[in-house]
Amino acid sequence: MQTTVLSVADPAAIPQALAVLQQGGLVAFPTDTVYGLAAATYSRAAVERLFEAKTREAAKAIAVLVGQIEHLRQLTPGMPEAARILAERFWPGALTLVVPKSPKLPENLSPYPTIGVRMPDHAFALALLRHVGPLATTSANLSGQANPLTAQDVIDQLGGRIDLILDGGLCPGGKPSTVVDCTQDPPVVLREGGISQVEILAALRPAGPATAA
Repeated sequence: MQTTVLSVADPAAIPQALAVLQQGGLVAFPTDTVYGLAAATYSRAAVERLFEAKTREAAKAIAVLVGQIEHLRQLTPGMPEAARILAERFWPGALTLVVPKSPKLPENLSPYPTIGVRMPDHAFALALLRHVGPLATTSANLSGQANPLTAQDVIDQLGGRIDLILDGGLCPGGKPSTVVDCTQDPPVVLREGGISQVEILAALRPAGPATAA
């Protein structure tokens, strides 16, 4: 397979990404952490290709990136109140919310009754997601290898394995997203990353009574 590389500044970048994804292909693009590798969320075959390209264990779930909160209606049968509060407070940003998984999603996307969802804080990634809809996305590297911070990093690991790389320059890397399981009451921080547990708990804490002037 020949891997095409386009600049994110190329007017053809998003239309070509859409065409590749609609045909079951794989697209790598920059995010606010590392380069992500995306497949069409509702295609079992495309998600399977994503696992194969990365040599990723099938038992590991794939998160879904969204471009707007309204996309969550397509991914979960019911948005927990805690997830709504945290999304409104911290998205776009380094926060992955674990919510109930819609039965319409392919079973190989997650072996659990839940799915992780995130809205990245990156202008091009948001533009792409708002144009094409939610994308099953994981880091654009071979499993266990270094996280890709440039398009060249993606080429070095996945060149010839994926269809399209959208080159947006250097990604910042840094801490991974904080992961919060919103299917539990109270919600549980599964991994502390770019947003601290203190910030999460503060956002979920009920507001106290107003004091008289």
